[in-house]
Amino acid sequence: MRLLRHLLAALPVVALLAAAPLQAREVDHALGTTEVPDEPERVVVLTNEGTEALLALGVVPVGAANSWNGDPWWDHITEQMGDAVPVGTENAVNLELVAALQPDLIIGNAQRHEEIYPQLSAIAPTVMSAELRGDWQINFRLYAEALGLTEAGEAAIADYETRVDALSESLGDALNEKVSVIRFLPGQIRIYQLDSFSGVLLEDIGFDRPENQKVDAFAIRTGKESIPDMDGDRIFHFTYDTGDGEGDALADEVLNDPLWQSLSAVQAGRVHEVSDAIWNTAGGILAAKLMLEDIARIYDVE
Repeated sequence: MRLLRHLLAALPVVALLAAAPLQAREVDHALGTTEVPDEPERVVVLTNEGTEALLALGVVPVGAANSWNGDPWWDHITEQMGDAVPVGTENAVNLELVAALQPDLIIGNAQRHEEIYPQLSAIAPTVMSAELRGDWQINFRLYAEALGLTEAGEAAIADYETRVDALSESLGDALNEKVSVIRFLPGQIRIYQLDSFSGVLLEDIGFDRPENQKVDAFAIRTGKESIPDMDGDRIFHFTYDTGDGEGDALADEVLNDPLWQSLSAVQAGRVHEVSDAIWNTAGGILAAKLMLEDIARIYDVE
């Protein structure tokens, strides 16, 4: 933090004034109330789902948290990110880089950044959403308000809802399927429930879920011993690998296990590998729309 204080002290007064235009609006958020610029021009965003929100609203951040498995961005946002500077992961933000970008607004998440909120607020007005997981629409509206783009935010949500309604109508009786969502990670398997990114979207569409997944919680963390609990009329699975191959190795081990092969969805040929980024980790409105496209493709509907 000594380096951060020196960096802030070294910034020219004119530059600091340019980075902090007239404060015109108050925004209530998870950690208080913050005065924000009427039209922020240099925004740093510290979550993957927040980055998607900005891009969907036509705002390219000057800095953003690295995509979890990107280099530095997810493939589906790389072209839109322009000259944005990666400022570390959601869990390890480089405060010196953030300060050097001279933002006039910082957007973060209390679940990730509550401990560094005072330092972030010393750099620029900072707005914090409360939760991650399935709350992307709640967060999206907050970010739109912070950017002074509430009307555009509501239009984007309405567009998403229109797409959901159209897909739901096209799916018809297929919504009666109990769809299971499974994730493979290094040393762990997760059976996802309703309070997750994919869980919220599947519920929005109207899908049924197996009883152990029809719970207002995040996920069951388990191992191979729970393979029988992963069954459904249809299974969607995805894998998060940190680059050491452990996540992929666990997925291969489970998918070739005789117990997995005995599941009714496997026997019926209704098992689909999908993108971890789109179905879980990116977590924002752009991924949500791509997930809708995946489901339409899998079910072969318009």
